[in-house]
Formats: sequence, C-alpha cells, structure tokens
Amino acid sequence: MMVFKEKNNIVDKTRNPLSSFIDIVYPPRCHICGKFLPYREAKFPLNYICSNCLRDMSLISSPICSICGVPFSTNRGDNHMCEDCTRKRPYFELARAPYFYSGKLKGAIQRFKYNSETHLGKPFGGLLLNFIQKTFHKMDEYIIIPVPLHKKKLRERGYNQSLLLAKALSKKLRLKLDYLSFIRIRYTQNQASLRKMDRRENVKNAFSVTDVKAIKAKKILLVDDVFTTGFTLNECAKSLKESGAAEIICVTLARTPFD
Repeated sequence: MMVFKEKNNIVDKTRNPLSSFIDIVYPPRCHICGKFLPYREAKFPLNYICSNCLRDMSLISSPICSICGVPFSTNRGDNHMCEDCTRKRPYFELARAPYFYSGKLKGAIQRFKYNSETHLGKPFGGLLLNFIQKTFHKMDEYIIIPVPLHKKKLRERGYNQSLLLAKALSKKLRLKLDYLSFIRIRYTQNQASLRKMDRRENVKNAFSVTDVKAIKAKKILLVDDVFTTGFTLNECAKSLKESGAAEIICVTLARTPFD
C-alpha cells in the first residue's frame, strides 16, 4: 500500500544560466492569468505560475475522507471514512487532490480541457507532481494510467487532457505510462452536464481493459483532471480490478467542493 509522507517539502531546482538570460530578455508570463512574472518569481518558478494565482488556489486540508478524500465541512478532527465510503467502499484504495475546483484554477482547467490550451498541461503536471512527491512515497512499483477518452471524443477534442497530465508525471516520477491497455468503449455525455443521480449510469460499463497481462497484479496510479462525484474514477477502478489490478490510487489536480 502506498504510504503517506510526514513532511511536505518541495525542492527548488537550479536553473541553467541560458534559461535565466532568456527570461530577462523575454520575461515569462504566468500560465494562469497571463501577467508577466516578476524576476524574483521567474528566477525559481513553479512552472511559471505567479504567486497571486498560487495564493488564489484553495488547498484541500484535513479532515478528509480517508478513502475518497472528500473534505468535511468542519475543520476539526482527524481523517475518517465518509458516509458514502462507509456504506459502500469504492473500488480504488485512495483518491486525493491538492486543490478545490474553484476560482482561477477552475477557469484555467476549463480552458485546458475545452479550449485546446494544451500548454497548461506542463504547469498543471508540475502542480500535481509536487503534490504527489510531498504526499506519497514508495511509488516505484506503480504504473500510470490516465482516464481514457472515447475515440470519438478524442477526435472531437484532439487530445486527452488526462493523458497530458499523466505524461508529465511519468517523465518526472520515472514510472511506466500505459495509455493503450485501458480504453473507453462507450461514448458518454459530459459528466458536468448531468445531474448527480444520472452520472453513475452515464459511465456504467464504459471502460474496458484490452491487455489483461499488462494490468494483472499491477499497482496503478490513475490520473484525471477533476474529481466531481467520483463515479468515473470508481468505474475505471472497477474495470481495472476485475482485470486483476492489485491496487489503485486516484490522483486529480482538483475536486469539487463538498460534492
């Protein structure tokens, strides 16, 4: 089982002189708001996101559900299972996200997802990477799988935003990325357009494993952009577990508040 880290340390990496010179001549812009970054921020950037936008992002903090990660409305007490997970455990072992789906981050994720602003994959991948590195350890046995899009929706959108995040994580964490062994076999409506009660049915039996050998006995880091009701991630986890996956940890960049 993946173990939580006790300390939340982020290590800044030294930049090479050429990159610093280019930043002085052509000042970088914040990927979220588009404003020029002050030199003090551009010198050691967090994937070129300005301090104002970082402060605007609402961090999720304990107490949260120890399984699905939903934050509780009170700020007192320890992590514990929510009512939904107590009544019926999800197929995944854990689901975690660093930020609430709100404010500037919500708008930026929507641009990333629906407006072809694929350049946001790099800073978003960096944010998610920092969260994973300071939250978990002993990850060398995991493989990374993004939540897949149906081939029709992939043609419509032109890219899978979850795959872009997964690629960024795979490269930095040095974990195998598998985006071929798990597919979406049913074209579904956008979950955001549906009522909560309809979302579970919308994704029911929508996923399938194409290569059981690639999944069997594997520990999987399942990556998506936003956790809303959790029905999509749970349906993915169900399909993967039925094909023999040993353990599934879900990570998303954000989750809807108290959904």
